[in-house]
Amino acid sequence: MGQAEWARDLAERLLAESLPRRWAHTQGVAARATSLASILGDEADTLTAAAYLHDIGYSPELLDTGFHPLDGARYLRDVAGADERLCRLVAHHSCAVNEAAERGLLDVLTSEFAQERPELVEALTYCDMTTGPDGRHLDVGDRLAEIHSRYGPEHLVSRSITTSTPCIMAAVASIKERLAQGNIA
Repeated sequence: MGQAEWARDLAERLLAESLPRRWAHTQGVAARATSLASILGDEADTLTAAAYLHDIGYSPELLDTGFHPLDGARYLRDVAGADERLCRLVAHHSCAVNEAAERGLLDVLTSEFAQERPELVEALTYCDMTTGPDGRHLDVGDRLAEIHSRYGPEHLVSRSITTSTPCIMAAVASIKERLAQGNIA
């Protein structure tokens, strides 16, 4: 069984029943990751696995800090024995450092989990930020608007998404450019 299959099974167990809408989003993000296989080469399985795992920190079973990238990455490292790269990708997906700062967890996040290769982090951000909560493809602008409308303007998630918007937009543009060029390296 490859990493992606293992990750799918784990994410389904943690999300499908308790958070079916989050599971739908997760499946859509993984489908987007699979669509990048032609430009990822040997790293396609790693990205798809990270896509399946990126939101497991929302699972009620994993709730610790309330910051899903950190809770998910810690579970992967401490309980699931996941590959270190997967832990780093989950910890830093979609410009998570900005929400970590909002939550007072930036030092914790960055001391426990180093950054992964920027091209893979960008690819995961692209997959997450072009997939809606129901798993369907969305334009990045529509996805950002959806997040803001779901949380409201004063919520720390909205504030962190506002701070993250340039990073998110750059990641999406970078992956689109690499898709057009046919490579990610």
